[in-house]
Amino acid sequence: MNDVRYAGFWIRFFASFLDTLFLALPVAVVIYFLSDGNWFDFAQYKQNMQYAMSGNATKALGSQPDMSLKWELLFEVSVLVVTILFWRRWRGATPGKKFVHIKIVDAKTFQDIDNRQAITRSLGYIVSTFALLIGFIMVAFRKDKRGLHDLLASTSVIYDNQP
Repeated sequence: MNDVRYAGFWIRFFASFLDTLFLALPVAVVIYFLSDGNWFDFAQYKQNMQYAMSGNATKALGSQPDMSLKWELLFEVSVLVVTILFWRRWRGATPGKKFVHIKIVDAKTFQDIDNRQAITRSLGYIVSTFALLIGFIMVAFRKDKRGLHDLLASTSVIYDNQP
């Protein structure tokens, strides 16, 4: 496939931002209401933000909002499932990727990814995050624009030339 154009860091970042708005945020709202407000302590978060805005970082970081692990896990699994469903339905794209005309493909064949790759790539986000975000930042420096999660799942993100 000679006309492959790999999607770089900033276009992928923008697509992820859009996915946060269109996928993760709606899921978060549903989970928050399902938890009857027990998922996340917004009062503590608001107080910490006030401390931070007044320049008191020590107090802002002194106590973190209480979170329910049960509801957090439900949120994370829900976002994972919704993301994989979009990848399967929209041939490697989420709403954000679709909006900017990029998609995830197999790194060797440039065909649609399979379920194993989708799950590996999703779990690879965790590795990319815990490695001080290096797994994402490496997209900016590699010729093939692959992040650690792409390498783990044998995927690439390319521009979708199809209408």
